Amino acid sequence: MNQAIWAGLLASFIAGGIGTAAGAGGVFIFRQLSARLEDALLSVAAGIMLAATFFSLLLPALEHAEALLQSRFPAVLLVSSGILLGAVGLWFLHQHLPHEHFIIGNDNQMKTKIRKIWLFIMAITLHNFPEGMAVGVAFAGSDPANAITLATGIGLQNIPEGLAVAASLLSINHSRLSAFVIAALTGMVEPIGGLIGASLGIVSVAMLPCMLGLAAGAMLFVISHEIIPETHRRGYEHLATFSLIAGFIVMMILDASLG
Repeated sequence: MNQAIWAGLLASFIAGGIGTAAGAGGVFIFRQLSARLEDALLSVAAGIMLAATFFSLLLPALEHAEALLQSRFPAVLLVSSGILLGAVGLWFLHQHLPHEHFIIGNDNQMKTKIRKIWLFIMAITLHNFPEGMAVGVAFAGSDPANAITLATGIGLQNIPEGLAVAASLLSINHSRLSAFVIAALTGMVEPIGGLIGASLGIVSVAMLPCMLGLAAGAMLFVISHEIIPETHRRGYEHLATFSLIAGFIVMMILDASLG
């Protein structure tokens, strides 16, 4: 197997599996997250994802596309097409797979708490895939430092998500160990995405700008469609906004320091 594919697979495993497990381990300390803390943690994750989308995906995508096409405007069009494809692709999955938004009830107004929790877990698992793919695609590129920065950022934002999933399972009477294991397993989708993303990027260098754009579009969809609306519904929108900005700054500092 190509070295870059191995690197993408390993990095997405660390970011997804270990990052999520680290957050899920919080259930051995906390019994339940307050609504205020949950909104803040998820917003920090959104800020990290947003900065990673720009600094670690879109900027390298534009650089690769311009080097490939020798012209800026066609390069922008190529990356833009990838963004739209990624967003539409994830929207299609959301339309055709049962899922639960982070906080409010689901689209069909299902009433049982257990069903809501499990659909919420499905939503987390679903959106972990493009994160893994983003890491894999980044490692298929020519800038290892940028790829490491992206993997670090995604690993950090998986920590509050892992804690949120595990705490949700505790609320429906799962044991701490069971909640930890299930939450940790939601992060294992990321290595699958990482393997696919790295493989596609290696197969065709010409596909790399579009693939980076596709991963960025999928992540932007998650941020806008899932996290931001749901962290602004319980009266903590100011806290959520500044938490998102804090997450963005953390990722920007990481990019400047490691990139």
